Amino acid sequence: MKEVINIYKKNKITIDNFISTLVNSLPSSYLESSESILKKYNFIQLMYEVDNDFKQISPIVCRREKDVDGINSDKSHYFLKLNLDENSMYTSNPYIHYRTGKASISVVVLEGEKYKVFDINLILLLEHLRLIEYNTQYEKFKKGVYSIGSLFLAIVSLMLIAYGGYKFVSILFIFDATNFLQSIFKSIIAITLGLAIFDLAKQIYENEVLFHSFEHAEDKQYQILGKFLISIVIALAIETLMVVFKVALEDYTQMLSAFYLLLGTTLMFIGLGYYYKMLRDAKREDSKN
Repeated sequence: MKEVINIYKKNKITIDNFISTLVNSLPSSYLESSESILKKYNFIQLMYEVDNDFKQISPIVCRREKDVDGINSDKSHYFLKLNLDENSMYTSNPYIHYRTGKASISVVVLEGEKYKVFDINLILLLEHLRLIEYNTQYEKFKKGVYSIGSLFLAIVSLMLIAYGGYKFVSILFIFDATNFLQSIFKSIIAITLGLAIFDLAKQIYENEVLFHSFEHAEDKQYQILGKFLISIVIALAIETLMVVFKVALEDYTQMLSAFYLLLGTTLMFIGLGYYYKMLRDAKREDSKN
């Protein structure tokens, strides 16, 4: 909702000019042609008319029905802040529509002794003007793919956590001194990787399915990647520690290989630290601008 409003505010003049041109191009008997108008302009949610006393004088025409129950009802509470511009038009601030639950704006146009009222779906309007990329069918398909992908990732993470728990429980009941450290480290690595993958699945589901963003904020993607990399580096560090202990206790000839593994893990830590430093510096530059 916040991003939609920001896009709307940045392009308000263009949007107002478009709406003004559109409304003025409608025929005087536009309510009788409502079916074709609503089909052509899918962003119009409903429309109706009120008189000078703000009494409703027409049915509320929606996409699927005509509501006649409100005829002669008092609509003055909707017009308390009515302030027409030089084109005899008023556009409300964005709000959540009571019928559709979508981000919307209301447009009021004075024509003679009556007011034309249009409730407009803000997201579909911005899409119509090519100010955002939003396609209902494509969005459903993409959300379905992300949902399935995140579900499988979550299943994999639970399997890893379950395996780690199994290894830990087996240590408690079947004590094996020779493989004790190895089993402990395997348990820790499996649980750590499971949590990392689960966190990745959670981030994908939240950002791409539940709270999908119209503007692809790069910092959000970097945050997801950063959290995943941290978990991977931690798991790799634990694996490195296990290898070092194993080499130190069993085979000193492999110490050089253990050293290279430790060096590689250290370089990954340094790279991850540099990665976060660059992100922090970029945020500071953005805040200054």
